[in-house]
Amino acid sequence: QVQVVESGGGLVQAGDSLRLSCAASGFSFSRYTMAWFRQAPGKEREYVVSIDAMGTTADYKDSVQGRFSVSRDNAKNTLTLQMNSLNYEDTAVYYCAARIGTGVTRSPNNYNFWGQGTQVTVSS
Repeated sequence: QVQVVESGGGLVQAGDSLRLSCAASGFSFSRYTMAWFRQAPGKEREYVVSIDAMGTTADYKDSVQGRFSVSRDNAKNTLTLQMNSLNYEDTAVYYCAARIGTGVTRSPNNYNFWGQGTQVTVSS
């Protein structure tokens, strides 16, 4: 049974940091590209970052480049998103997603498995 479970969300102040984690099971994690998406109230789900199956290539949305850092541990089947210098516009539900294959991609339609999301709220 496939499971993708996010954790680490919360309420922080602008300028603070937060670390999100994603625990995956039920599929061959090391063969999957992983990604973070987010969805703010009243907005469509948007791409944040993806990392290839080996963890060698990451592709960041422009607005988070330099502030967010993605990593993965294929031995532990975990994905991590370190978020620094958070601002109000980062407020959203953050989703972890998995896509079979090694290449990074920004389209949510290309992702096979999704978690339920974790709420990140940044107060200004």
